[in-house]
Amino acid sequence: MLIVISLLFMLGIVWGSFLNVVIYRTAHGKSPMEGRSRCPKCAKLIPWKYNIPLLSFFLLGGKCAFCHKKISWQYPLIEFMSGMLFVWWYLVGMQFFRLIGSPWQVIQPVFWLTVGMIMLTILMTDLLYGVIPLSVNFLFFSLVLLYRAGLVGFGMMERADLWRAVLSAAGVTIIFILLQKGTKWIKGVDGLGGGDIALAPSLGLLLGWPKITVGLFFSFLIGSIVGIILLAVGKRRFGQTVPFGPFLVVGTIIGLIWGGEIWSWYMGVLQ
Repeated sequence: MLIVISLLFMLGIVWGSFLNVVIYRTAHGKSPMEGRSRCPKCAKLIPWKYNIPLLSFFLLGGKCAFCHKKISWQYPLIEFMSGMLFVWWYLVGMQFFRLIGSPWQVIQPVFWLTVGMIMLTILMTDLLYGVIPLSVNFLFFSLVLLYRAGLVGFGMMERADLWRAVLSAAGVTIIFILLQKGTKWIKGVDGLGGGDIALAPSLGLLLGWPKITVGLFFSFLIGSIVGIILLAVGKRRFGQTVPFGPFLVVGTIIGLIWGGEIWSWYMGVLQ
């Protein structure tokens, strides 16, 4: 098992290196397929020997081999997080999300691993650059819609559940639009960015009802707590925005894993 875990971690950090390219380029309006990587400071092409995930960063002392300027910790951090995502997927996630029956016993784990990488991309892009690229949102929505339609087509999901997920997607999108317009009218600033609104349909479709309620609740709760802390320590002033995408990702993860149990507990308290 140790060998498998090590191989998956290495595969994960390789994908993490690619995610770094996707994050940087899409945040700057570029295609991830625009040739080889360059140093963002001196624009020189990075040879393969200086582009080995994790290893090159530490061998170079965290500096560019050419201009000797510091390389952002973003790069090894995302590579490490991607590697750990692959390991978690193998040890926990693949069993947690697996359906029985060919071909879904393969398709579903691969789908959730892909979703994990997309959500990691969204989290870091918004956190680092304050933007969620439309291309990433479109890929996310298309993947989730295809997955849900496939489940219904193979009889693995009831049509009623699909419609509830579609209505959840529409409902969240409308709520986000109203929040944006309301905040703009009251405070003169956008409470939610366009990327957050474009992300809403994917989250509603992915979580469905009632998990979307749990996911949104924790997104706003955690976001509010972090916002208050940032104000208290002077890192933000009233009126300044905080990227909401990371909180939506965290809330979605909570909704996916514990949403059903939390909703059942809450409904039991109300009775």
